[in-house]
Amino acid sequence: MAQDYYQILGVDRNADEATLKKAYRKLAMQYHPDKNPDDASAEQKFKEVNQAYDTLKDPQKRAAYDRYGHEAFESGMGGGGGAGAGGFDFTSNFADIFEDLFGDFGARRGGGGGARGAGPQQPTGAVRGADLRYNLEVSLEEAFRSKQPTITLTTSVTCDSCSGSGAEKGTAPENCPTCNGSGKIRAQQGFFTIERTCHTCQGVGKVIKNPCRSCAGTGKTRKERSLNVNIPAGVEEGTRIRLANEGEAGFRGGPSGDLYIFISVKPHKIFRRDGANLYCKVPLKFTSAALGGSIEVPTIEGGRVKVNIPAGTQSGHQFRLRGKGMSILRSQSRGDMYIEVVVETPVKLSKKQKELLEQFEAEAPADANPESEGFFSRVKEFWEDLKE
Repeated sequence: MAQDYYQILGVDRNADEATLKKAYRKLAMQYHPDKNPDDASAEQKFKEVNQAYDTLKDPQKRAAYDRYGHEAFESGMGGGGGAGAGGFDFTSNFADIFEDLFGDFGARRGGGGGARGAGPQQPTGAVRGADLRYNLEVSLEEAFRSKQPTITLTTSVTCDSCSGSGAEKGTAPENCPTCNGSGKIRAQQGFFTIERTCHTCQGVGKVIKNPCRSCAGTGKTRKERSLNVNIPAGVEEGTRIRLANEGEAGFRGGPSGDLYIFISVKPHKIFRRDGANLYCKVPLKFTSAALGGSIEVPTIEGGRVKVNIPAGTQSGHQFRLRGKGMSILRSQSRGDMYIEVVVETPVKLSKKQKELLEQFEAEAPADANPESEGFFSRVKEFWEDLKE
């Protein structure tokens, strides 16, 4: 009867992925054939460890194994195969452990060599360009209506002379002679193959014998560009707009980066914005607040709205004007506008005006100023409580 995979790795059936990997690494290093030459039992144990880990590291295989055991794979449901089947590729498991430490892993046995798979992909040398940021300040009115400004910036663009290849016209980049175009150099240390970036081509895999005179082999040049930017209605402070492929040109024909427009909105001299709503403080004459009346207030689109002021309106009272606020981004709706009145105390009174106010004060009933009467009544109670 085949030995249980969890027992082979020496872990609990509830072991997580990290525990499985740690146990596998320890056993694989212990029983690897290169560390145990001419030891058939170590080689057999090494295969069993790899078979167990190959099954348990895959969530689907592990679920099938937990439910049906070895029969899940013997009945053709798939799996790691037998320990001596010869079709099991243990190098793929070993790479799971050491790939992040040593690069692409290749096991060597009996003096023969073999890298995992068909070998590294040949890099083209193309590198994506950097992203750019542009800060754009707009007025509150422009944020309300939308705007299509033209911005000017100096960026790297693809070199016209070499079309981005970096090589002089009529020539082309060639494979690096040091790494043969792979961009990496392999060094053997024991039974590990360690890969390092090629020092000749800096990992590009290509070298240019005849660099372009216009761009010195980089494939790009600096140029001032003008771009039209569509600022939608309703943008807020910090809104970010992405313009794809409008950033720095790529290296040696690589794709361009992106341009990000960051919006800031100037403070307004009349309105204060809070999301989609607008707030406007309006000074109100003492007599208008007492007797009532009407006032005209501005709107963000440049119009006027009449607001009726009831008699006895207090300072700080707000009037809500529905749908008179800011545009809402990607919507046909608008926020509201709030008019907050601030009752203004008259100054520079004439002698007659002062006499009239004194007469008004003398004839005013006790409940003519309920707010102040209520406040000072509470203050009086507070003082009396302190005496007790």
